[in-house]
Amino acid sequence: MKEKIALVTGANKGIGFGIAKYLGLSGWKIVVGARNRQRAEKAIGLLEAAGAEVLGWTHVELAEPEGLELAAREVSERFGGLSLLVNNAGIPGDMSVDSLHTEISDIRKTIDVNFIGTFVLTKALLPLLESNGGRIVNITVPSEISPYWHPLAYVASKAAQNAMMGVMATEFEQSGKKVEIFSVHPGPTTTDLNGNMALPGFHDIDTVGRKTAELINDGRNHQGEFIELYPIVQEN
Repeated sequence: MKEKIALVTGANKGIGFGIAKYLGLSGWKIVVGARNRQRAEKAIGLLEAAGAEVLGWTHVELAEPEGLELAAREVSERFGGLSLLVNNAGIPGDMSVDSLHTEISDIRKTIDVNFIGTFVLTKALLPLLESNGGRIVNITVPSEISPYWHPLAYVASKAAQNAMMGVMATEFEQSGKKVEIFSVHPGPTTTDLNGNMALPGFHDIDTVGRKTAELINDGRNHQGEFIELYPIVQEN
């Protein structure tokens, strides 16, 4: 049986850790993508203690395109059977200000990491993923603006990432590439990104990680889909 290898970026904490954990528990061999060796090794210890099989880690710094090219080469050389890329890593930007008080530098930085960095890594790994009939899963938020939560830099960066997914999915289908891409919105989740906010309707990392792994493992084609695990319910 062909081994199943998944690279999860930002797998050292938060939603990425939860996804890596439950993918690992469902038969995937995990490659941790992280910015820091110490945090990566700590996460590997925790994942293995939970019962997940971890092959190793690779340095993923989305703010450094040249480094991402190196990371993709390393993954190709060390983990040639990679068939799943989970683009989870990202930064929040300044979520404490409204749009009129958002600094241009913050918008640029957030888009550079969340959109451009994700695109560079995805593009660099695409030949390997295609050769293995692989999949790309982006962890994101809706492009539609919620009246309850709408930090400009973050939402703009994820809207661009959503557009990337839609364009790539269309092109994959048109060209017959044997690779699939889709997006997952976990819904409100308690993580470092939002200051560990835990309001009614929020879910924990284990719940979101388990449900994301179940979605990835459901055996269905989700090409070009935007899937909400826990949609935000509009108030009347």
